Amino acid sequence: MSVPTQSDTTAPDGSALATGMPETATFRTAGVDGEPPRKTFWSQLAQAFAMFRNRKSIAGLIILGVFVLVAIFAPLIAPYGPTQKDRTALRQPPSFEHWLGTTHMGEDVLSQIIFGTRGVVVVGFLSAIIATVIAITIGVIAGYVRGWKSESLSALTNVFLVIPGIPLIIIVASQFENPPLIVIAAVLGLTGWAWGARVLRAQTMSLRNRDFIQAARANGEPLRRIITVEMLPNLMALIASSFVGTVTAAILGLTTLAFIGVIPVSNLNWGTILFWAQQNGAFPRLWWWYVPAGLCIAIIGVALSLINFGIDEYVNPRLRSAGERARAMKKKGLNVNDPVTAVRSIPTPASAPPASNDPHTENAK
Repeated sequence: MSVPTQSDTTAPDGSALATGMPETATFRTAGVDGEPPRKTFWSQLAQAFAMFRNRKSIAGLIILGVFVLVAIFAPLIAPYGPTQKDRTALRQPPSFEHWLGTTHMGEDVLSQIIFGTRGVVVVGFLSAIIATVIAITIGVIAGYVRGWKSESLSALTNVFLVIPGIPLIIIVASQFENPPLIVIAAVLGLTGWAWGARVLRAQTMSLRNRDFIQAARANGEPLRRIITVEMLPNLMALIASSFVGTVTAAILGLTTLAFIGVIPVSNLNWGTILFWAQQNGAFPRLWWWYVPAGLCIAIIGVALSLINFGIDEYVNPRLRSAGERARAMKKKGLNVNDPVTAVRSIPTPASAPPASNDPHTENAK
């Protein structure tokens, strides 16, 4: 920052200098040697998770959190056991005793929905964790290294992109008499990491030539520190989006496999509820048997989509600016959908010269 001093505008004898541009005196502003404070890993991580601060992400996280709490405290919330039978209430519609009705064997549908949430949440999150870890490992390394190593990892990713997950799960499940949910989650995770790895590889290739990465490499920092400290905080939005997408795909895959009867009925989830409803002719008359499970699948899908929309709004500058503009307009009571919301008139000063008719002058204005 430079400001004119007394010696800049006057001569030693007190007379004014004849120069048009005065000399300046330069001094340093706040900071150590004029350099901004270096960002730490935790500050970068906190900035990376700022994508969850918008309304869409918060709403999705709240809905998803409710399902997680239901899965954790299922024995305390459910009024009955999932297989407890009431022979006096077979195919009963919703009532005060059974809020969502009963099945053909007198089992409480609400209790089955609550206990079935556990299988959905466990498979969704476990498969997403497996897929995300593999995607980060292969995608980031393939994007950072060069030559045949990068091409080999990229070819491996392309192979897993074309492997169908559901037929592979059917083959694996046929080898078990009662396949556990962990096996199903592992297969879903091993077949669902390729898309995220491709996206992370492309973003890492754009980051490896940035100045801060080149500086870290010139300082002799090891590869693990460059990836974990310098790159991963900048990739956190893509990682979160890939994680959410994998959770959605795993939940849909689990319920689909359960509905078609691949997963044994002993592994209770929302898909097995739909399977038993379809096998016992509940469609369409016994609506209370299959509608709640379908609504739960739709609601958790909406929650995950809201989280993804919030991440997209944070990552995409156009969506972020449009969202901020829309929120500012709503606070002022303006209609967001109007093409022209307000016209501001700028008063002309009284001392301003009259407008000229010269077209060149008008164009300059």
